[in-house]
Amino acid sequence: MDFRVDQIDQVIQTAISVMEDSKIQVFEICEAARRELTNLHQELDMLLVETTTTIEKVDQLERAYRFARIRLTEVSRDFVRFSEQDIKAAYEKATQLQLDLMVYREKEHYLKIRRDDLQKRTRNVEMSIERAETISLQMSVVLDYLSGDLTQVTRILESAKNRQVIGLKIILAQEEERKRIARDIHDGPAQSLANLVLRTEIAERMLDKGDLDVVRNELIDLKSQIRLGLEEIRKIIFNLRPMTLDDLGLVPTLRKFAQDFEEKTLTRTIFESVGKERRLPSAMEAALYRLVQEAFSNAHKHAQSTFISLEISFSEDKVELLVEDNGVGFIVDAMQSKANTRAHSHYGIIGMKERVELLQGKLHIDSVIGRGTKIRIEVSTNSEAGKGLIADGEHTGS
Repeated sequence: MDFRVDQIDQVIQTAISVMEDSKIQVFEICEAARRELTNLHQELDMLLVETTTTIEKVDQLERAYRFARIRLTEVSRDFVRFSEQDIKAAYEKATQLQLDLMVYREKEHYLKIRRDDLQKRTRNVEMSIERAETISLQMSVVLDYLSGDLTQVTRILESAKNRQVIGLKIILAQEEERKRIARDIHDGPAQSLANLVLRTEIAERMLDKGDLDVVRNELIDLKSQIRLGLEEIRKIIFNLRPMTLDDLGLVPTLRKFAQDFEEKTLTRTIFESVGKERRLPSAMEAALYRLVQEAFSNAHKHAQSTFISLEISFSEDKVELLVEDNGVGFIVDAMQSKANTRAHSHYGIIGMKERVELLQGKLHIDSVIGRGTKIRIEVSTNSEAGKGLIADGEHTGS
């Protein structure tokens, strides 16, 4: 058996090595694509400026050529007032303007074709980067799964196969969360910083020209954009883990979450705390907070609720959460059956159920079509999971 395990382990290690090398290559391809995308954006920006300038030049030449033709007609008809030299000068000017107009029209046509081509290339590179990131994510999930201890995986399979499934789903959820965070940073602060760099370069050019008023206005606008970027970063940090959860505890964090949720979604919320409040293990507080977060999100996105209430109850050996909404409701059995048949379930009923199971708690959902939904979560601090979390909390100083 040990010999067979060693052989399997060797095969897995070889597969891991190959996939790690492939992941590095995918990363290098992705970085090269990002550099190409940056160059394309810069080239496109310059091309757009040149195209705008050329279009304006074409408009100017068209007006000048129109006036030159009118002038040529006038001098050609009146031989008394205008000499042959005047006619020749008017003709040469009209001819030169016509040639210039043809050149700039051709340049405008070429620039537009070039612009469309760059925009198409930009979209293709963006799609390539997205595909590379997806492949990298999938490889990371497989690597994390293969990197586990083979003997431990064997024991888990023999003792509780469902633990393996839950563990894999947790890994997938973590990778999805990392991808979401990376996308939030890329679409938010990263884009803002890139824009700030470009704006500072413009301010530098204006400063060289001595346009102090323009530079001053540009700096005022930059300061405003920096504040907005800082606000976006703070939102990302808060979504990762609210600082109040560690500093003040679960109840104040849930109270603030309910207030912020009402301001953001315009959904009326009520929060109540029953019993003697006390601090819970850090991991348990985080898990309960995520459960409330998901329940509120589901009520807002899927139930079309206009009112959500949250109640947390403390007793000597357990904590209860009760979330109620006045949404459209659903058939619980049908929804759970549908969720259980999904190959890749995100946070929803099945996600909440798995979180509660990890805490060795109980989840009860009561919903009626047209009458809203009631979610009750009960977690015991005396369970094996609760004791483990308490031990971890005491060890880490939570």
